[in-house]
Amino acid sequence: MMKRVVDQLNRAVVTKVDVPRIVSLVPSQTELLFDLGLGDEVVGITKFCIHPKEWFTSKSKVGGTKNVNIEKIKSLNPNLILANKEENTLSDIEKLESIAPVWISDVRTIAAAHDMILKIGALVDKSEKAIELSNKIQKTMTSIVKPEKKYSVLYVIWNEPIMVAANDTFINAMLEYLGYTNAAAHLNRYPAMTEHEIIKLNPDFIFLSSEPYPFKEKHLTNFQKSFPKSKTILVDGELFSWYGSRLLRTKSLETLLDFQH
Repeated sequence: MMKRVVDQLNRAVVTKVDVPRIVSLVPSQTELLFDLGLGDEVVGITKFCIHPKEWFTSKSKVGGTKNVNIEKIKSLNPNLILANKEENTLSDIEKLESIAPVWISDVRTIAAAHDMILKIGALVDKSEKAIELSNKIQKTMTSIVKPEKKYSVLYVIWNEPIMVAANDTFINAMLEYLGYTNAAAHLNRYPAMTEHEIIKLNPDFIFLSSEPYPFKEKHLTNFQKSFPKSKTILVDGELFSWYGSRLLRTKSLETLLDFQH
């Protein structure tokens, strides 16, 4: 049986759905597949697909998101590959399309995250579960109590050079939803910034993300010294950048909000 679906780049993707053999190249979408109830249908994941733990320890690894092992994927004989416009490279995707249909997500807003969940649900014949999951996420996020003051936040994703999440990113959408102002919203995507530029912005808070750069306490100390007028906090990057079923945990960010009052 053949199924014709449209991905989030409006590309028509034709798949065989009789016996799914899926390779997921996106950590948040890998976790989503698990939460939709899939199991043996998923035959390959990346080394960054750390959730769920049982899949991370048992599924075949196909490299990272930016440097996938094309030959390893080919050996797994998949009939569907799940990718993402931002996380995977165009050159890898073009090579993978000769192996199996590639469905590509493009998630920069919360609405797009719900759309991705529903479309992947339909793609893997889990529409009912996907709708239920999307509704639960909506209910969870709606219940979040936002701060009374609209704090400005600089969200840092990389060190040396310092890189931040600016406009047109899912992280920006999350910051805005949580009631913050993104101090870098006047910039686009993931720009590098100098210390002088950050001092000039003078954000209320600097969030150091746990990924993709693994910021630790020593970095927090250094940032606090460099930018004493801003409060620096270590934050869980998965809660700000994973746009699948991890959104069910967004409520836990209220602890972060409470800390700031």
